Amino acid sequence: MTFVLDDALGGQHGHAPRNIVSKPRSERSRMRFSFEFFPPKHRAQDEQLSSAIAELSPLQPLFVSVTYGAGGSTRERTLSLVTALLWSGLRCAAHLTCVGTPRYAVNEIARRYWADGVRHIVALRGDPVEGIGSRYAPHPDGYAYANDLVSALKRIADFEISVAGYPERHPESLSFDDELDNLKRKVDAGASRVITQFCFQNDVFEDYVERARAAGISVPIVPGILPIGSFEQVAKFASRTRVSIPNWLRARFADIVDPETVRAVATETMLEQVLDLRERGFRDIHFYTMNRSEPTLAVCRALLEAPALANAVSGVGR
Repeated sequence: MTFVLDDALGGQHGHAPRNIVSKPRSERSRMRFSFEFFPPKHRAQDEQLSSAIAELSPLQPLFVSVTYGAGGSTRERTLSLVTALLWSGLRCAAHLTCVGTPRYAVNEIARRYWADGVRHIVALRGDPVEGIGSRYAPHPDGYAYANDLVSALKRIADFEISVAGYPERHPESLSFDDELDNLKRKVDAGASRVITQFCFQNDVFEDYVERARAAGISVPIVPGILPIGSFEQVAKFASRTRVSIPNWLRARFADIVDPETVRAVATETMLEQVLDLRERGFRDIHFYTMNRSEPTLAVCRALLEAPALANAVSGVGR
């Protein structure tokens, strides 16, 4: 099912400099959302996830995705959650990585996914076993890179396959040419969608899309949106993954300590970014929910229900 937005909001709310080339209204009025979840580790996380799914499901997302721990560390929990989501009627994409795993084991998991009704896989190489920043070494009997995994999955079954893209380059990429060559290999192997690393600057994202199109990559490229729960934590993670934090965003969260105000400003920031992406003609949005319904739910409701709600959000933190 698709999530169709009403085009009630025509304005832009925000402080960030931007250079919009508006697309025809018919191209801007319909948007589709997808949500990412991860398998909970304990009961408290399970209750939080259940609440998030219950609150976000009525938005009828295009699909929801479930992450897969390094080296298959969450394999059974991932499969259990994917199965539950499929039974609930949601279209679900299961993540699958090849890092630290032999080919036969990856193939076995893929066949099990297919047998259990999974038709969409997010195929990823995965972070090095020692963590982001450490040297990556392929498993001696495994698939070396994501394009190898995509090729294998297409041989196993007719999966719909999404892959990752990096608007500011993957930390291991030597150049943008290297980055786009790798992305094209994944698409040529059979991927039909690119979901990007989170990025706070829409100009950067749009430039990435234009570079990809020039390189002959024609599949949909979907921006990944990360809610800011703790600015310090997001900034730390961004520094490890080569995601830049613009000065206007740092200034927006500077000296804010009240949790309610942080949440309000985070909601405003995410709403502004999505509105701007719509104005630029991008109709698919992927939210990294962190297993919380807010602020994703607030942004979607503001877009759906009334301009007044969006205006109220945009006035916070000025």
